[in-house]
Amino acid sequence: MQRPTLTQSTIAFLNNIARHTTLLHLSTCLLAALMFSTSHATAQTAAPSTLTSTATAAMSEAEVRKVDVGAGKITLKHGDIKNLDMPPMSMVFQVKDPALLTLVKAGDKVWFTADRINGAYTVLTLERIP
Repeated sequence: MQRPTLTQSTIAFLNNIARHTTLLHLSTCLLAALMFSTSHATAQTAAPSTLTSTATAAMSEAEVRKVDVGAGKITLKHGDIKNLDMPPMSMVFQVKDPALLTLVKAGDKVWFTADRINGAYTVLTLERIP
């Protein structure tokens, strides 16, 4: 079996993640990207919104409406969140890592992942779309 190579989009994705995440989040994203590159070794470069891999399947696009660093919360106007079976809407999320809130401001477009943790909808990863 031939060893897969990383595509330009995968490399750009990893570089962007490396700038904006903690080491723990980075290792998770690198694992997801490796899984992506293995299953899509011959894929052409594509925008994240057109990819259907494990690396992006749980990511949703949103616009930041409000950032509350003191409370550790963010208000997002988001699209579908498939893993939560949630339709598009605006809502307040807790943030697992409050340092993520320093990366964005109201009006920014972002990619994010979220899950339900102890009954609360929580943003796990957050990446500003340039």
